[in-house]
Amino acid sequence: MALTPSTMLPLATLAPAFSLPDTVSGRSLSLAELQSDRATVVMFICNHCPYVIHIRDGLLKLARDYIAQGVAFIAISSNDVANYPDDAPDKMAALAKREHFPFPYLYDESQMVARAYQAACTPDFFVFDGAMKLAYRGQLDDSRPGNGKPVTGVDLRAALDALLAGRAVGEDQIPSVGCGIKWKRA
Repeated sequence: MALTPSTMLPLATLAPAFSLPDTVSGRSLSLAELQSDRATVVMFICNHCPYVIHIRDGLLKLARDYIAQGVAFIAISSNDVANYPDDAPDKMAALAKREHFPFPYLYDESQMVARAYQAACTPDFFVFDGAMKLAYRGQLDDSRPGNGKPVTGVDLRAALDALLAGRAVGEDQIPSVGCGIKWKRA
């Protein structure tokens, strides 16, 4: 696995709109219907990436903590399922049900949403304020597979805490790292 960092979309970028199928409900869901007027987390994840697997339990706990405070979470997988069948929509739905994801798990088959967000890796996190302007993009925390550091979500939690308190998120943000998004071959 090649370690790939976030591309760090410019802060204050307006969230690109999208409508994608939710693998659990089968419904097409749009950003407009899922977003929160408090804060919205758009995250690019997948089933098979060891970096995502490493943080999954901590991410689910974090999401449950902040959903209760009015923050919206949206998970998207954009991987090429022809070459990475573990990331296929039926397997996404099975994982989301088994792990009780508290957020929708959307499938970006065209990869256009990942491109619009300049997503580069899994996991890749984007936090938007109530006006849907990018306030944070970066790592969940500094835990990585094998480094012995606990998954706390401290970086993402700090960004959400600032937004919920009406404060600006600091601009010193550390890129997320993980497996590169599995782009389709032309």
